[in-house]
Amino acid sequence: MEEADVIRALAALAHNLRLRVFRLLVVAGPAGLTPGAMAEQLDVPGATLSFHLKGLMHAQLVTQERDGRNLIYRAAFDHMQGVLTFLTENCCQGEPCGVDGAACPC
Repeated sequence: MEEADVIRALAALAHNLRLRVFRLLVVAGPAGLTPGAMAEQLDVPGATLSFHLKGLMHAQLVTQERDGRNLIYRAAFDHMQGVLTFLTENCCQGEPCGVDGAACPC
């Protein structure tokens, strides 16, 4: 993953509503959600949600698929995993990290 991609993803998640949208889509899993369902659950206007979904899509954190008349949005788990891998690839200075849910000893 390129540094520019990571910066774009982190910048997109640095807004409270975009972070809430992304987390909602993570919970929804592979089934994803329609914009209407997200707007209702997050209690935000559709136009506001649409603006922030475009930001998440630009950062490649969210995918969009048409299903008949509906748009389905899903979290891009593979891209987010790439961001996390980039951020932690030098954990423990390249040595195997024996972390089991605890804080990294680095």
